[in-house]
Amino acid sequence: MVAILSTAEPWPTSIGKASWRALFASWLGWMFDGYETWALVLVISPALWEVLLPEQLPKAPIYTGALLTVTLLGWAAGGITAGVLSDYIGRKRMLMLSILCYAIFAGLTALSWNFWSLLAFRFCTGIGLGAEWGPGAAIVAEFWPPVSRGRAAGTLHSAYGVGMLLASGIWLLLNPLGPSSWRYMFVIGILPAFVLLYLRRCVEEPALWVAANRERQEARRRLEIGDASPQDRELVQFTMTRIWFDPELRRRVGLLLLMSITTVVGWWSVSTWIPQYAAQLSAIAGQSQFSSSMAGLIFSIGSVAGYLTLGLLADILGRKLTAWLYYLGALVFSLCLFLLVSGRALFVMAAASGFFSGGQFAWVTVYLPELFPTRVRGSAICLVSNSSRIVAGLGPLFAGWLVSFFGGIGTAAAMISFVYIVGLVVTPFAAPETKGKALPT
Repeated sequence: MVAILSTAEPWPTSIGKASWRALFASWLGWMFDGYETWALVLVISPALWEVLLPEQLPKAPIYTGALLTVTLLGWAAGGITAGVLSDYIGRKRMLMLSILCYAIFAGLTALSWNFWSLLAFRFCTGIGLGAEWGPGAAIVAEFWPPVSRGRAAGTLHSAYGVGMLLASGIWLLLNPLGPSSWRYMFVIGILPAFVLLYLRRCVEEPALWVAANRERQEARRRLEIGDASPQDRELVQFTMTRIWFDPELRRRVGLLLLMSITTVVGWWSVSTWIPQYAAQLSAIAGQSQFSSSMAGLIFSIGSVAGYLTLGLLADILGRKLTAWLYYLGALVFSLCLFLLVSGRALFVMAAASGFFSGGQFAWVTVYLPELFPTRVRGSAICLVSNSSRIVAGLGPLFAGWLVSFFGGIGTAAAMISFVYIVGLVVTPFAAPETKGKALPT
């Protein structure tokens, strides 16, 4: 492994300030996405304890599943919409709108007065969370060269893990402050709004998108005066329509969607139960809250390492082999965590699970932008990434039902872990290898 890693080329010195600024701005936005998502996972139990009626508390796992599901559905709706808009109004502008959306509704979540208000605010927050990833992934891919694009994308996705880590650390400090301490977690979610100032002043639109947008506008003008060629008609075609009627793009989207569903279901229906599972195992010793916070913290650390390593391995081994290895690791360590270990070993497994099941999300940021032309890139990558959240939206509800049925988290989470087999089967056939190749224009 040392020999393999030593063959990786260093970060190129020719990368300009515009590329680094695009990566930094997208990194900040995605970091707060990670914070907002994991904050909900960490505080969901005390939040439900405060907003549910006493007679509803025995069914708390089902309400947990409902909150995770509406976040996923909001994420999907916002993500697909933002993907299309980023192809038409630009990556930078859409990135700014997404950050503004989730900052506002994260703050409003802190004011929730009952379960239904909490549910509504989390759906709206999910819209903003989903809208951020596509423009950010596209702008980084379009600024960075093939030799280091995997590492840049892995670095971008590591921001999500850093956000999870930040949420875990802050919750460790805020948790002892009382039954309403969960609200403070969402007040902090207002801070991403300040990223807009940096975006507006320092980040440019990528030249690839500017050129593609200019071609589309020129083709539209020729169409209006009746001097359009068949190529012009293709250029002005609605992005989603173009993807649907191109046989290769349609096939590629379908197979990549199966890969994305595997990743999303695995995380939302398995990994999100880790803090509560740790609390369940430690309840007898009276350390449930501490164990929950520590499990979330360690899982987040493992995820950051997983994101960065995936980007590096993708530049060395290739995108497809790296994704396949991550699916395998996620399956093995999820089963070990929920079926075989307890005590301190659980925290070791939480780190390993974070590395593989959390870290594997980076393949979406690394691989998807390299598979679609610029004029439909935002639409296509968000269609794949966010449609999987619509399909996976039932996962947390199903998982919550299984937890209630089995009377515990371990067996239910272990059963759902077998979803990673889908990724293992589909990955070799999903799309061409793109390691070291220029982006399609």
